[in-house]
Amino acid sequence: MTRAEREAFLADVHIGVLAINEPGMGPSTAPIWYLYEPGGELEFSMSGTSRKAQLLEVGSRVSLVAQREVMPPGYVSVEGVVTSIGDPVTDEFIERLYRRYLDDAEVERRLAARGDSENGSVILRVRPEHWRTTDYSKR
Repeated sequence: MTRAEREAFLADVHIGVLAINEPGMGPSTAPIWYLYEPGGELEFSMSGTSRKAQLLEVGSRVSLVAQREVMPPGYVSVEGVVTSIGDPVTDEFIERLYRRYLDDAEVERRLAARGDSENGSVILRVRPEHWRTTDYSKR
């Protein structure tokens, strides 16, 4: 994929799989919702007490893969460095994340029911540095 294609792919709606190095073990991996705009940083929310958050600090390296869920296969894998972790999750951030993945009715339902469910959650930002891509629709 070209740079523009890979960034557009990553900006499209996919559930990512985040991989974090866990010393003495294989990488810790988990599916995750994310935000991304071409040329920008990846953004995630996670519980500040989660294993993921405990393994990370500014300067840590992580990988994310997002795949096309229908045929023909395609994926973008990006490795990058954590630029920040610990900013509290805001209402605006959660609404942007929900709107990326859910329809309007479900967004409104979740926002109304949310209450303090995101208390203690933090924002993780990652600057993409290395990309790997495959798009079998171009073959």
